[in-house]
Amino acid sequence: MLKLKKINKKIDKKSWLIVGSLIIFIGISAICGKYLYKYYLERNEDLKIEEFYKVQEEISEKPTNNESTPKKEQAEKSEKNAKTENYIGIIKIPKINLEKGLYLKESKLNNVNKNIQILKESNYPDVVKGNLILAGHSGNSRISYFKKLDKLSIDDEASIFYGGIEYKYKVVNIYDIEKTGTVNIVRNANKTTLTLITCRHNTNKQIVVICELVGQN
Repeated sequence: MLKLKKINKKIDKKSWLIVGSLIIFIGISAICGKYLYKYYLERNEDLKIEEFYKVQEEISEKPTNNESTPKKEQAEKSEKNAKTENYIGIIKIPKINLEKGLYLKESKLNNVNKNIQILKESNYPDVVKGNLILAGHSGNSRISYFKKLDKLSIDDEASIFYGGIEYKYKVVNIYDIEKTGTVNIVRNANKTTLTLITCRHNTNKQIVVICELVGQN
């Protein structure tokens, strides 16, 4: 009987050792998988941005013979991107180290839970006196692309790359509003503007950043 108990103890010890090793292996695999997935997403993002800039450069270098040519090129490019889910634009804000692609308003990826979202009420950057409205999450998650928006100040710079042109903006106003599901945008309707919206982390407030177009190349 004593010998049997010793054998059972050895089996139990061995079983716990196997179980413990499996738990450690699963834990390490989960951590590695998480980092590999993050690397894949970041690498995919870099490639899409790189591809966008190539297209942007090609469009900007093409000679134009009449005023309708740029609009035609942009329409063709937008249609292509709608089918391939490539970026139609990129927002770049050097101060907060932000460089992120934007999708067509009609794209399923144009969603605040997946990307920076172009709101349906927006105009694209080439509309004179229009307003491009972008919304993004704050916080600490992977999709918190506007997490540093509260670091911006008056006169900080932002750019939108779209249709072969870089549209350059400067921040002219920053204000908070209550988070109610609607946003009151206070801007100069005689200016072409860019509006950035996010939640102020851990509050019931939203930050609204108004930028005005100051130039383009």
